[in-house]
Amino acid sequence: MSKRGMNLTVSDQAIHLDLVAKASGISLAEEYFVNLPESSKNQLTYGALLNCYCKELVTEKAEALMEKMKELGFASSPMAYNSLMTMYSKTDQQGKIPSIIQEMKANDVTPDCFTYNIWMRSFAAVKDIPEVERVIEEMKRDGRVEADWTTYSNLASIYIDAGMFQKAEDALKELEKMNTTHDVVAYQFLITLYGRTGNLVEVHRVWRALKVVRHKMVNLSYLNMIQVLVNLKDLSGAEACFKEWDNKHTSHGAEACFKDYDIRIANVLIKAYIDEGMLDKAVDLKKHAKERGGRLNAKTWEIFMNHHLKNGDIKMAHWCADRAIKKGRSQARIWVPPSEAISAIMAYFEKRKDVSAAEGFIELLQKVQKDLGPEVFESLIRTYANARMKSPGIRRRLKMENVVVSADTEKLLESISNE
Repeated sequence: MSKRGMNLTVSDQAIHLDLVAKASGISLAEEYFVNLPESSKNQLTYGALLNCYCKELVTEKAEALMEKMKELGFASSPMAYNSLMTMYSKTDQQGKIPSIIQEMKANDVTPDCFTYNIWMRSFAAVKDIPEVERVIEEMKRDGRVEADWTTYSNLASIYIDAGMFQKAEDALKELEKMNTTHDVVAYQFLITLYGRTGNLVEVHRVWRALKVVRHKMVNLSYLNMIQVLVNLKDLSGAEACFKEWDNKHTSHGAEACFKDYDIRIANVLIKAYIDEGMLDKAVDLKKHAKERGGRLNAKTWEIFMNHHLKNGDIKMAHWCADRAIKKGRSQARIWVPPSEAISAIMAYFEKRKDVSAAEGFIELLQKVQKDLGPEVFESLIRTYANARMKSPGIRRRLKMENVVVSADTEKLLESISNE
């Protein structure tokens, strides 16, 4: 915009400040703010900087800036207060939120829906359901703020967490009434939350309602629905939903309803099959997804790896871990095996005295994780010792990796090192 000679508005500068913080960090965002002309330092740019502090949980700077904004008269909208309260929620300081609400009231700052949602959540965090309900009632009486579906989504979630399923379903009925624009996200929340109450009938009813108002369904809707059905142990329903989605794809390069075969959807069903002991069906679905153009990802292989680990087939678990790491790297989504999997695989190499496989696995791990920790290298040393093989330069290698081994491993180290 600057290169084209366009004059940036203060709103543009506030957005720019936020983007600088996201891309380059708080320090450069602060520098950008300091260098703004005084005429651009109003409630928009101050608010943007405050929001950056709050997102990064820089409490002291956020509080100091808020005080400055009050002095300048820039804290007249609920946005600044909402940012501060969100920060307090994330830093487990919910006790500060009621006093901020009182300050807003004293300063005649009108709360918005977000304000009430944060306020509700602050009481939910300390399991004070009567206070949550009091906030909702106050919101209704206020008259200045009209609740939207997100308010009742929050309320339903709070009731579910408290085990109050009937009240949760009452809140979900209100949510549905509020969704006058047929927002897809609202339907997805309804499906998820009814799923959490265990009400399979309502899950299917809302799904049918969504398909009536949205003829062109998105992948995320199917992903959400299938996950909920799997969680409710409705495997036949999940299979039917998957088949409906899968049939919207056509093979041989013809135009499809969905251009990309979303492997996440197949992964949900693959894991469900494995959890139910249906390995053959899981393998068949993996093959089918690949034939339909799905790009197997690290998650696909992680699911199979976990199955083989659970069943003690470490050879196959290693193969799946290898595939998962390589898939993650090829798709620019780094995947690292959990420490339990790494330990099991390295122990397998120890037992088999397979130095070559152990070294190859470590070499691959180091492409996705810098610090492997002493346990991995101690296992490698034991593998060398079991195989009665030497490892020239092993001490220098440990020094470069900043690894300090135990006293017992140190004795083995002497037997395999030529140093």
